[in-house]
Amino acid sequence: MSQMPPAVPSGVQPHRGVLILVLGILGIVLCFICGIVAWVMGNNDLRLMQAGQMDRSGEGLTKAGKICGMIGTILWGLWILFYIAMMLLAIIAGAAGAASGAGGGTP
Repeated sequence: MSQMPPAVPSGVQPHRGVLILVLGILGIVLCFICGIVAWVMGNNDLRLMQAGQMDRSGEGLTKAGKICGMIGTILWGLWILFYIAMMLLAIIAGAAGAASGAGGGTP
């Protein structure tokens, strides 16, 4: 005989912990938008769980997904800032080289 998972109590929404965890992991690996979505959905679902409006059996998955979303968003933000800084450095170095006459001309 197969065991059935416990039923969600009536009047309570089912949890979306697996979805939030998958979005959080995708936020680390693929794009920060998935991380932001996981972060926001995790906050909302945890609030509903504490209010008793959502099934609490997925609380651990929801917390893990929210944390992965936060990490992914922060890492992608740091990567974007690093990329912008490198581009600005390249532009400044190119402008400084052109201004100093380092174009390979005759002295």
